[in-house]
Amino acid sequence: MEKQQSLLLKKYFDLLLRWKLLLIILLLISLPVGLVYYVKTPKVYMSSSLLSYQQQSVSPNKMSPDVQSRIKDIVSTLTQIVTSRTNLENLIITFALYPEERERFPMEDVIDIMRKHIDIQPSRRGDTFKISFSGEDATKVVKVTNALAAKFIEENLKYREERASETSAYTSNELEMAKSTMDAKEAAMRDYKLKYYNEMPGQREANVSRLVSLQEQYQGMQLSILELERTKVMIQEQIAIRKRTIAAEAAALAATLPEGAVSSPESDFTSSLEHLRKMRMYLESLKIKYTENHPEVKRTQKIIRKLEEEFQATDEDSGLAKGKPGRSRKKVSTPDKDLLDFQTQFMKTSFKIETMEAEKEQLSGKISKYEEWIAATPEREAEWSSIIREYGQLKSHYDSLVGQDLQAKSMLNLERRQKGSQFKVEDPARFPEKPIKPDFLKIMALCVVGGLGLGVGGILVVDFLDGSFRDPDEIEAYLGVPVISTIALITTDRENKKTRLFDIGSVLVVVIGMVMVLALFWYAWSNGKIVF
Repeated sequence: MEKQQSLLLKKYFDLLLRWKLLLIILLLISLPVGLVYYVKTPKVYMSSSLLSYQQQSVSPNKMSPDVQSRIKDIVSTLTQIVTSRTNLENLIITFALYPEERERFPMEDVIDIMRKHIDIQPSRRGDTFKISFSGEDATKVVKVTNALAAKFIEENLKYREERASETSAYTSNELEMAKSTMDAKEAAMRDYKLKYYNEMPGQREANVSRLVSLQEQYQGMQLSILELERTKVMIQEQIAIRKRTIAAEAAALAATLPEGAVSSPESDFTSSLEHLRKMRMYLESLKIKYTENHPEVKRTQKIIRKLEEEFQATDEDSGLAKGKPGRSRKKVSTPDKDLLDFQTQFMKTSFKIETMEAEKEQLSGKISKYEEWIAATPEREAEWSSIIREYGQLKSHYDSLVGQDLQAKSMLNLERRQKGSQFKVEDPARFPEKPIKPDFLKIMALCVVGGLGLGVGGILVVDFLDGSFRDPDEIEAYLGVPVISTIALITTDRENKKTRLFDIGSVLVVVIGMVMVLALFWYAWSNGKIVF
């Protein structure tokens, strides 16, 4: 097994030695071919710009976009904006990019081609990222790269300002809605409090205290009315006793008067006197309640004066007609002062009882009202607690919106003054000195490998088609019979000379080829055709 491998290796080594000139020639041919391909292939240049993300100078708050998103998210969003159809189409038209492609393809395809030539890479460390653009025209590549960097800065400012404006508008609208809700809730609370003011939990203690006071006052008034009722009964008894006494005295006096003293006119006189007495008693009761200037008091006084004048005129007429007995009648018919006092006290007591009864009814109504208020307090307390709880939630939400609105307006002001976070060009795009495509060394390596591979492949094919034996071991392996002897190749002088001439010619060809290849490469390099 090892012998066979050794024979195989020896065979291939002999093949390479035998065909070494072909391999060298193919190698010398492949190098110019690769150079021509490199020179003819359009050069692709790349220019890059380094941008940094500077945090805003004012301390960010929770409404700031810096807190809500990271640099990668911001770069990703702005990348979509910068590489949008509108922006790229403007760049293509402005810098006259891809003229051939624009003639052959629609604008959508040209934009897709340009997107493939744009590379945006955020750095793994720090808030920086790199924008790169590749193209065949180095001057346009630099301009387009700087334009993309400027577009990033512009779109970032616009994007942040739009976000700040939208946030401010949203918080303002929410604040207005919350304020309207708060105003409506406060109005409802005010109306509720005015409607059920006396039933509110805060009034319970005062209501209970007032109710106790009214109940005590009611009980005291009941006792007073009972006392006045007893007094009234006693006065009635005194009046009845006094009337009986007066009647007895009148009967005794009538017995002493002559016949006919009591006549019809006397009866009228007694009636007028009784009316005058009642009016005087009514006047006394009015003075208890009203002052001297009250209309009813003045009217009663006027009636009394009129009755007194009539009574005086009647008395004088009777005196002139009948002489002295008329004066006696006047004296006998004069109202009894004690009876009048008793009757006045009776009327005052009755009036006080009526007044106190009315006040008692009022107190009873007040007591009932206070009892209703106190009984309704637990229900009002539950309703008011629910209202207060809802109001507290609305107030908390409103206060939060007020703070957010102030922060949003502050952020909008910062963005408009360009004091917020923004991109800064740390390293602008520069003119590329060498292309990124094609790669000279890579092309040369591929051509060398291709040339050698072609030569080796051809040698193997020729060897496969060649049926001759070049080693005794091959004959033994093929026939299975040992080789006894071999005959060496005997060449003539002519053949040796011919072989030497071929070798010299081969060396000259190889040397001339190498010189020509080197000269070609030197010419291309000296004229700037080769950059690596």
